[in-house]
Amino acid sequence: MRHIWPAIALALAALVTGCSGPATTAPPHAAHRGPPASYYLSLGDSLAQGVQPNSAGDSVPTRDGYADQLYSALHRHNLGLRLVKLGCPGETTATMIKGGICSYAGGSQLAAAVTFLRAHQGRVPLITIDIGGNDPGSCITRPSVGKLASCIATFMPQATANLTKITATLRDAAGGARIIGMNYYLPALADWRNGQVGQALARVSARLAAAYNGFLVNVYKNSGAAIADVFGAFHTADFGRQVTSARFGALPRNVAAICRWTWECAPPPRGPNQHANQAGYGVIARAFLVARGEDPR
Repeated sequence: MRHIWPAIALALAALVTGCSGPATTAPPHAAHRGPPASYYLSLGDSLAQGVQPNSAGDSVPTRDGYADQLYSALHRHNLGLRLVKLGCPGETTATMIKGGICSYAGGSQLAAAVTFLRAHQGRVPLITIDIGGNDPGSCITRPSVGKLASCIATFMPQATANLTKITATLRDAAGGARIIGMNYYLPALADWRNGQVGQALARVSARLAAAYNGFLVNVYKNSGAAIADVFGAFHTADFGRQVTSARFGALPRNVAAICRWTWECAPPPRGPNQHANQAGYGVIARAFLVARGEDPR
């Protein structure tokens, strides 16, 4: 997802020790050593960094993102697990390969990921990735009315080539790591609240987003990756059921999910903002747990 805050430089030292908390090492003579370190590697755009708007409306990284919440669930069963987050707000499939937004050792997020994986062979059981929502012409980040009809046709060929290269490169460097790719929820559903024109746009956007997410799923599956079905977890295609809340009134289930789990329907200065809130990131984390074959309850 797009961002409005400057990109964060990620040093190589953070790559090696990058964890959700300080790294500690028992001295050589310690009688009781902790479990051996292993790593969960989170890749992608601002969602992988857990970005949310602050009280001034600026999108900033938090520790409430889906990677943080997924890590917390996994760490309970693997006390040696560490979290390494390399996600870059505003990252596209092209910049993930070539760099240009965030600063990485090696020049790009993909290069940094490969360096990390090769340096920690056999110690990275999980890689998660969300990428493509910021690509030019994407159907996810509120395409204009004029671009709605062309977002699939103009986006797919180059994005397919980029994502195929990304997944193949990660697979080659990952060893036995499990890779799970994510499809996207649809912030544009919030337009439903803007009368008949907004409702028409929401319906068209949902159909295009379904096609776009189908493309993501196909690329990930062809690479051998599992799929975190965030599109489904956010009920993106469900205009049929009505949900009523004191805050937002009666809305279709998919629109209500966007209002409940993102900042799109929030008043200024925090909203409208397409990033998930803490609860929404929790929904995404549970989708990854389901993709791992685990009970997210």
